[in-house]
Amino acid sequence: MMAASIPPLRIALVGPLPPPPGGMANQTLQLHALLRQDGHAVDLVQVNAAYRPAWIGRVPGVRAGFRLLPYLLALWRAAGRAQLVHVMANSGWSWHLFAAPAIWMARLRGRPVLVNYRGGEADAFLSRSLAWVRPSLRRSDALLVPSGFLAGVFGRHGFASTVVPNVINLERFQPAATLPATAGAAPSILVARHLERLYDNASALHAFAIVAATYPDARLVVAGAGPERAALERLAGELGIAAAVRFAGRLDNTAMAELYRAADVMLNPSLADNMPNSLLEALASGVPVVSTDVGGVPYLVEHDATALLVPPRDPQAMAAAMLRLLAEPALAQRLRQSGLRHVAQYTWVEVRPRLLQAYHASLAARQGVDGSAA
Repeated sequence: MMAASIPPLRIALVGPLPPPPGGMANQTLQLHALLRQDGHAVDLVQVNAAYRPAWIGRVPGVRAGFRLLPYLLALWRAAGRAQLVHVMANSGWSWHLFAAPAIWMARLRGRPVLVNYRGGEADAFLSRSLAWVRPSLRRSDALLVPSGFLAGVFGRHGFASTVVPNVINLERFQPAATLPATAGAAPSILVARHLERLYDNASALHAFAIVAATYPDARLVVAGAGPERAALERLAGELGIAAAVRFAGRLDNTAMAELYRAADVMLNPSLADNMPNSLLEALASGVPVVSTDVGGVPYLVEHDATALLVPPRDPQAMAAAMLRLLAEPALAQRLRQSGLRHVAQYTWVEVRPRLLQAYHASLAARQGVDGSAA
């Protein structure tokens, strides 16, 4: 519960929710629960609410309006009740359809608005759409980003930001009581990314094929869903590893925690990233990580200290790193222990003061401008 000296706030939290599970959806759900647990009154405005009626979701073009209008109405009501508005924002159409309207709505209602921006493709999006993004972003009271990487991206485009990291639930994601039973003889490799080209699961399959040549009993679990699944299944067949690869589909947090605890290595083959929750979840679960060194990943983990980093689109390097971990138990154990220590800074106990400071600073600044409470 909150300390008595910190009064509870009335917050409108705007963002997506599972399903489908994803980094921003899971963070929105978790933040909602944590703020309420601390005694704050949180009004959640979901940007991806189910279509009503359901068949509308199958009609392109029309479905956007059926989701947008109820969203704007819910946003107007929530902003009116809240002291401040916290917007979970991303690039592309998600910004234009949901984040930008939330900023303007909060301003119309006279409420401070904090934009919590995330996404590994922010630089490309800002470079392409800055003229559209700038007017809205300049009307926000604070810009929060989860990593130093994104702080640098926004800084290059002329926007100051405050780093408030993602939160990891160490009660859910924790190490197995013992090392996986398959360790050594029949290693289990886990990839936990959506099946989209951005995450380059094809390179992961190529890398696993190399590992399987040394460890014929090795198994690969690909946890995620997306448009590339059929192509990836064909590729697994072409590489002769189809029998060793399980496409687990989209899983909830409980099922993912079980997969992490059963894995010997977690592989992140992404081509662009900001602060992937899957890396934090793997570290918290005591799983050695091999990741591409793209975007914000080097800000999150250090090569040979908390993970092994490799270039993107390089299956040979991915395989070499995984084989090194499998052949050197002392290295794998060192990374496990350093990863567990490192991830402790992403707990709610550590992140809460940063977020509350941003909330209260925005409220105080608005009071100074308006001369009255928000």
